[in-house]
Amino acid sequence: MAEIKVNPTRMELKKLKGRLATARRGHKLLKDKRDELMRQFLDVVREAKTLREELCIQLGSVYTSFESAAALMDPRMMTEALMLPGVQGELTVGRKNIMSVNVPVFQYEAARASDTGGAGYGYAFTSGELDGAVEQICAASAQLVHLAQLEKTATLLCDEIEKTRRRVNALEYIMIPQYEAGVKTISMKLDENERGAQTRLMKVKDMMIRAQLAQKRGARDEDEE
Repeated sequence: MAEIKVNPTRMELKKLKGRLATARRGHKLLKDKRDELMRQFLDVVREAKTLREELCIQLGSVYTSFESAAALMDPRMMTEALMLPGVQGELTVGRKNIMSVNVPVFQYEAARASDTGGAGYGYAFTSGELDGAVEQICAASAQLVHLAQLEKTATLLCDEIEKTRRRVNALEYIMIPQYEAGVKTISMKLDENERGAQTRLMKVKDMMIRAQLAQKRGARDEDEE
């Protein structure tokens, strides 16, 4: 760790003590922020994990239904049935602040086509497996959007946690020790200067006392003569 260069003066000591106090307060606040970000991050990750497991099961059923429909239906009829969307979705993107991190908030609203019953095609020439798969994928759309929101939130929180961690480490292992070493160096230098000044004062006092004694002794000798 490189030591900071300081002038051994009382003014510089006062400045360093002020910076040290500020660094310690900032270190505590950043540690609290990091801990709260970690708590929020873990909550989001747990929720995303649970939702992803549920969606994996739902989408697995959807894929199975599509495979069954593809095996039972003519490929051309299946392509024509899925050519037009039966659901039109509107996605609204907002923002939410979590510990000074702006995370997205997705609002998804789906509007079904009324003339076809919401599937986008007629049911006369399609299989039940295709109908069920379409219904399931439409029902899972809102959950997929919410999962995307959770994963983006987790990514942003993770980046902020890493930035905060680096700042905490910089304060804890670099800045605060440097300020403490500077305060200690200046204090020791000032104490040394004070001791040196006291020593010089004592020597001057001894010299003055000796001079006074010598003067009195000389005056007494003159009186005796």
